[in-house]
Amino acid sequence: MPLLLHDKVLLGCAAVLAVGLAGGGYLLGDGLRRAKAADRSVTVRGLAEKDVTADLATWSISYSATGFDLPAVRAEIDNNTRELRAYFASLGFRPNALSPTGAGVNQYINNGVNTITITQRMLLRTTDIARAQRAVAQQFDLVRRGVTLQEGSGMRYSFTKLNDIKPSMVAAATKDARAAAEQFARDSGARVGGIKSATQGYFSIEARDGEADGASDTPYKKVRVVTTVDFYID
Repeated sequence: MPLLLHDKVLLGCAAVLAVGLAGGGYLLGDGLRRAKAADRSVTVRGLAEKDVTADLATWSISYSATGFDLPAVRAEIDNNTRELRAYFASLGFRPNALSPTGAGVNQYINNGVNTITITQRMLLRTTDIARAQRAVAQQFDLVRRGVTLQEGSGMRYSFTKLNDIKPSMVAAATKDARAAAEQFARDSGARVGGIKSATQGYFSIEARDGEADGASDTPYKKVRVVTTVDFYID
């Protein structure tokens, strides 16, 4: 039976629709494939380390005198303060490098006797690290001068220029991360693309040689940062 014009039109529309669906399916499938390929990535960590030397030294110094007469105890503390200043002056420190940070007076009665203790606190602050080290090394001279430092009096070394080295260290850590990603890509027959995302870890300052007493007790330090980078894989 010959096809009517209406039937021919319907068949033509169906054929066009089929071709359109097939083309659309191909484009959809190809788009999904390309999207999946573009989403391929590898996450790696990069490490950067840098040895630095402290640029600030602070020494919190506490000493005390004990007696039964307030003027006598005060006179002893004043003498200790003069000897302390003379000690640092002998090492070449300027007078303003040493400043008082507080004092305390404690009185108590023991067997009817009034006992008085005066505690004086001073702070040495200097950027001359070598001179600060000499002051610590020769501090027994303070004992010979009659000044006995209380427990907890110690030198602290600080590195204050972290912001100056942050950019170069982040770049070095990112470079280290890319090297790890490229090794992974070579092993899997792929190629490393651009950065998909990156997270900078926190900067840590530790004792360079692993001293047990901590980073603040040594001027020689190691700065570390770890970055986490997600690279595209082609």
